[in-house]
Amino acid sequence: MARLLTATGLRRRHRTFSATLTALLATTGLAAAMAAGGLATASPAAADAWRDKEYWLKESGISEAWKESKGAGVKVAIIDSGVDGRHPDLRGAVVGGTDVSGSGNPDGQKSIGAKPEHGTLVATLLAGRGHQRTSSSSPPASGTSSGGPDGIIGVAPEADILSVSTWLGSPNPAGKTDQEQIPVAVRWAVDHGAKVINISLGSTSPEWPQSWDAAFLYAEQKDVVIVAAAGNRIGGNVQVGAPATIPGVLTVAGLDRDGKASVDSSSQGISIGVAAPAEELIGGMPGGRYAEWAGTSGATPIVSGVAALIRSKWPDMSAKQVVNRIVTTAKDAGVKGKDPIYGYGVLDAKAALSATVPEAKSNPLGSINEWIRVHRRGDFSTPTQEPSPSKKASAKPTLQDPTVPAAKAPAAAGTALPGVVIIGFGAIFIGIVAAAGVQLRRVYRKTPAEPDTGTLDKVEPGTGK
Repeated sequence: MARLLTATGLRRRHRTFSATLTALLATTGLAAAMAAGGLATASPAAADAWRDKEYWLKESGISEAWKESKGAGVKVAIIDSGVDGRHPDLRGAVVGGTDVSGSGNPDGQKSIGAKPEHGTLVATLLAGRGHQRTSSSSPPASGTSSGGPDGIIGVAPEADILSVSTWLGSPNPAGKTDQEQIPVAVRWAVDHGAKVINISLGSTSPEWPQSWDAAFLYAEQKDVVIVAAAGNRIGGNVQVGAPATIPGVLTVAGLDRDGKASVDSSSQGISIGVAAPAEELIGGMPGGRYAEWAGTSGATPIVSGVAALIRSKWPDMSAKQVVNRIVTTAKDAGVKGKDPIYGYGVLDAKAALSATVPEAKSNPLGSINEWIRVHRRGDFSTPTQEPSPSKKASAKPTLQDPTVPAAKAPAAAGTALPGVVIIGFGAIFIGIVAAAGVQLRRVYRKTPAEPDTGTLDKVEPGTGK
């Protein structure tokens, strides 16, 4: 499977957009963060200027949804590069965490990997509390949004964050690969009470390692909503890749400032469930700074935040009903009905929190349990701490049992042609195997440079620490 990469894809300054959706580009890598470019600095600005830039709060119906819920009592796990809980807008928000990379801090709050700022950007967009211009010595209590009127307020400002740090985008000093870290991260989040898991990561391959099956199945069995990023064309995604292709995962596409499918900051695929704002976003940076950014890495926590609002208002609602409520109330866009650009449509948080939605018989985005049964021929209908393959017999073979041909007398000697033919075919076979081996070694060893995904538009220090 291709190496995973972050779905951030930062917007270049003064770039021109294609008039139509172009063919998706390709990258390889699970890189946890934003772009390869440098950070554009700017003079300090008042913190409340950042609050004014959160256009999605009104346009996506989030401000209206707050009349119903602000996410209190819901834990959201952020599997990313670590979350800086000391950021002024996250004081009191991070209630737990861990590191699965072997290179971070035990509480998951050390920013690590090639792009360490990514996790904090995601967290502030999801559950930022804002802050007072002159901060008090005591952080706001867990489950409150009393941070203050300045800075960034997240979609679910009363939800709690579990930070699960992973090392992505460059060689991990501890040696753990992305394929090893992701399933451990998912399982830890489930075991520590997460009702929603945000994964702002993507890959170029729709397939995922079989070792991930059990972790995502475990989350499904434990009734956890998983939200993942579709990826970005500017970041090299030619299609939606795993984990966003895993059945049951709510995959998020990106919109531009006009509410249309983003050319750069989105991708496409049949697994997309809903689309949300992905351009001209803002977020908090480690050390109390702020930045403008873009990508489905940012659209994903907006949707995760809405999932947290729903789970707070209806604590007994199942994960499949939460997903169904979000996609059913989405505003249809593009081709009528579900399509590979917008999924079921554009996120409408107000409707998701207030509309009457018929109960779904199943998750409209599928089930990993059913997928395993069909494609892996496993049966995990009973939840277990560590699911193991079923002992049931596999499906009845469709080929007939082999038969042993009757022996025949050897042909009379007199020609070497049969032997030459056999040797010739043998040599061709060996050549094919050898060539395949060389190619596989090249694929697994090759680590292409991360593509240019643009730069942060602005990075400014906060004024309310």
